[in-house]
Amino acid sequence: MSIGDVLHDYRKQQGMTQEEFAEQILIDRSSVAKVETGKRPAPKSLIRQAASTFDEPRLYLAAQEEITGGASVPWLDNADLHRAATHFKSMEEAEEALVAMKTAPIMKRPDQLTPADREAIKSTIFECVEAITALTHHVAVLCKEYTFSYFGIWKEHRAELKAKKYLK
Repeated sequence: MSIGDVLHDYRKQQGMTQEEFAEQILIDRSSVAKVETGKRPAPKSLIRQAASTFDEPRLYLAAQEEITGGASVPWLDNADLHRAATHFKSMEEAEEALVAMKTAPIMKRPDQLTPADREAIKSTIFECVEAITALTHHVAVLCKEYTFSYFGIWKEHRAELKAKKYLK
């Protein structure tokens, strides 16, 4: 789904016109219309402004997808995103990732790997990506449900990483 589609869906879910949406993110309505219809790519400033103005997890994920070309967590718009469903799915995916990680032959150097070893490592990577996807949605759902700022949670996390000297 393109960023234009996500913006359009979000705007409609909020009951906003293009004019109202544009007013809140401080751009002109015609820019919103062109992005929503795919007539022009979304400028980074528009994506960033929309995500931060509305503090909407789906917009942040769409922004990541737009910038990376898909090397990001996609928004699961056809999944059960009730807090209990995301809770149990996250636990299931995390457990599967842990099992895969415990059996991955990571003690071997790349030149020592057999085809079966490579497949085990690739399987571990996929299980981890599935866990990341589930956990990302769980965090997004909990932030929305309990009115925590999605951006604020990530900001606090970054501060902790900096305090631990994992980030400069």
